Amino acid sequence: MSDGLDAARGAGIGGGEGDAPDAGQGGQGGQRSNIVVRSVAAFGRFWWDFLIGDTPELFVATLVVIGLAEALRHERVLGIVVVLVAVVGCLGLSTWRGRKMKETE
Repeated sequence: MSDGLDAARGAGIGGGEGDAPDAGQGGQGGQRSNIVVRSVAAFGRFWWDFLIGDTPELFVATLVVIGLAEALRHERVLGIVVVLVAVVGCLGLSTWRGRKMKETE
């Protein structure tokens, strides 16, 4: 039977055969901390790519729209209008930017 460490190595998360732990860390504990560090780094890279990806302006626009909604939460009608205009404006700007980039290729 294989343990979780073998499964992590197979997925490219843990250290490979040439990755010996540092002399001061000791056997299994060093490998586990290496797996934790690599797993956290992979998790961070996944979320960066998922949220930011190829269009960081959409991520920033989302944060701006959420900020506007939060700032105008007590002004119901004004909040709805401002958030809708912001969303349409951000999507229009993103579409324009995408077309402009496509034309330059």
